[in-house]
Amino acid sequence: MNRYPVLIRNSVDFNDIPKAEIACYKWTEGYAPKAFGQLVFVEGKGFALKMTAYEKNPKAVYTAYGEPVYEDSCLEFFVSFNNQSPLYMNFEMNANGAFLASVRVERKNKTNIHEKVPLPVVKAEKHDDFWTVETFFSLEMIETLFGKCDFRKGYVFRGNFYKCGDKTEIPHYGMWSPIELEKPDFHQPAYFGELIIE
Repeated sequence: MNRYPVLIRNSVDFNDIPKAEIACYKWTEGYAPKAFGQLVFVEGKGFALKMTAYEKNPKAVYTAYGEPVYEDSCLEFFVSFNNQSPLYMNFEMNANGAFLASVRVERKNKTNIHEKVPLPVVKAEKHDDFWTVETFFSLEMIETLFGKCDFRKGYVFRGNFYKCGDKTEIPHYGMWSPIELEKPDFHQPAYFGELIIE
């Protein structure tokens, strides 16, 4: 099982934060862009997420919250913050900063997060040969969606980092923690890796 150290910091700075490499393109042939996620715990405030993909011209059609951004070039973070709950959140973003997000226990039954919490801001940047997205999950948001969690040093929760593009020129499906299934399906919490606060 993959493990990722979530470092504790007083502010958001990704310069020395480990990279969760999205290197397993199990269901893809011919296209496997370099991509990674970074997560940091800002003590007393919440979790800052940054994801990066090395693509020169990422497909980015959608511009609004809730649109099917997974059809574009997309970076995704799935996370189960509370070990006592079966819920996980899928958070999916394109290079325009458009995103969709919901909490669920499986692919079919979901609650879009805007029904429960104010939407976080997604900041997207396009560069010559790569693009990034950043967002922040406040402790208040997490507690509303998942219940109270004790995010202290040593706490282990679960998640996965993904890169995909269902309707891009070459459809592709990359992941940090491998999913041992024959067909593409990111909604598989059983294959999440461990995220450890250090």
